[in-house]
Amino acid sequence: MSVLTVKNLSHGFGDRAIFHDVSFRLLKGEHIGLIGANGEGKSTFMNIITGKLMPDEGKVEWSKKVRIGYLDQHTVLERGMTMRDVLKSAFKYMFDLEAEMTAMYDKMGDATPEQLEKMLEEVGVIQDILTNNDFYTIDAKVEETARGLGLDDVGLDRDVTDLSGGQRTKVLLAKLLLEKPDILLLDEPTNYLDEQHIEWLRRYLQEYENAFILISHDIPFLNSVINLIYHMENQELNRYVGDYDHFLEVHEMKKQQLESAYKKQQQEVAQLKDFVARNKARVSTRNMAMSRQKKLDKMDMIELAHEKPKPTFNFKNARTTSKLIFETKDLIIGYDEPLSKPLNLKMERGQKVALVGANGIGKTTLLKSILGLIKPVSGEVELGEYQEIGYFEQEAKTPDNTCIEEVWAEFPSLSQAEVRSALAKCGLTTKHIESKIIVLSGGEKAKVRLCKLINRETNILVLDEPTNHLDVDAKEELKRALIDYKGSVLLISHEPEFYQDVATDIWNCESWTTKLV
Repeated sequence: MSVLTVKNLSHGFGDRAIFHDVSFRLLKGEHIGLIGANGEGKSTFMNIITGKLMPDEGKVEWSKKVRIGYLDQHTVLERGMTMRDVLKSAFKYMFDLEAEMTAMYDKMGDATPEQLEKMLEEVGVIQDILTNNDFYTIDAKVEETARGLGLDDVGLDRDVTDLSGGQRTKVLLAKLLLEKPDILLLDEPTNYLDEQHIEWLRRYLQEYENAFILISHDIPFLNSVINLIYHMENQELNRYVGDYDHFLEVHEMKKQQLESAYKKQQQEVAQLKDFVARNKARVSTRNMAMSRQKKLDKMDMIELAHEKPKPTFNFKNARTTSKLIFETKDLIIGYDEPLSKPLNLKMERGQKVALVGANGIGKTTLLKSILGLIKPVSGEVELGEYQEIGYFEQEAKTPDNTCIEEVWAEFPSLSQAEVRSALAKCGLTTKHIESKIIVLSGGEKAKVRLCKLINRETNILVLDEPTNHLDVDAKEELKRALIDYKGSVLLISHEPEFYQDVATDIWNCESWTTKLV
């Protein structure tokens, strides 16, 4: 049974086409991975099927009474609401039913026998719905899901507006899972989750009976939960049965077959054109030439897709730092309250350190304390000499510039051609380069920030979750560039497949946090 049908969908922004005549069906129980390079339109597709964006052409049809749950990281959470309030709002329809049932009980005293019989029947139906949906164990379900995603460590009575980006995403994800919709739409849900909670979500989705569409660039996670791939490329959406690895094999085979057919057709076209050119003037061969020309005119020409630019990241090296990168002396990090025990950490030139551990225990706070961006609760940080630091923030504000203006502002001595070339090397097309950053996808925004980072001379890179939103090619290239980098690296990442090949040392921050993990 089809839960969602999309017919002849076309959409674009300005003169940049995103989809052309795309059709799609989602069947009950299908677990779909929606994949494609940054900027191919995956999030736009989600916004269209949820009605947040009207397509230029085409139809989107949901089956009747289907309940949709969409993990949208731009949802506004109201000040004054606690995390518990937000999670319990997942059951709003049941609280509404309970209120309706209570109102009926109040009216029963004045009802006629016929009305009473009808009311008792309605109350019975509502009571069955509430019982079958575990209404009377809501508090326990809220606690269990919050525990699974590590929200109980933060405190369920905390105001939602005090949360970090990662904690906020966890709250929205927990609410969505509690709603148990008929279809889940998940746009990069692992971006702000740590390894432990990614594992929890993996098990949840593996056992999920209903349909879901998942956008993710975390390939091991994707492979473990989906059974279908829809690949978005060159304004098309193509279906592949199986996981990502199987998709790669089939996609490569189709690409080679198309290239072979294209070469064969080009040879035939060249021969036909040559024959027409040599014989159309002769009376004796004119009819044959016209016949060949007709064949040419009717030929369905094969077109090869334009190769997307693959990013190349090469960090520029500044002069060598002193042997000491940093040393902390009884450093206690935190804001209103301590997040760590007294820390005595030391990092030396050439080390590439990965900071790992659960969200909310202070990894980002430690980076900012070392960089001097925030004051520690107590203790001190000693930095070495001759340091040129490149810092990639996890949650950076989106500027109101075009890509060219943003990079040019930082490197005014470059010509426009050099700025364009620098952005193109990061995997951005001409249309992306000329666009405002605000209209780009998360991965494209990250590539603009990386462009600024790789064109500065640095000897220390401080990177806070740099792979969030990056597509597979960009992630692999960033890993290669960090392995080749001659300077020192301090990195926060929740993807072992990424940091294990880069890091010389792995520091588990759970060993010194004051938080329960």
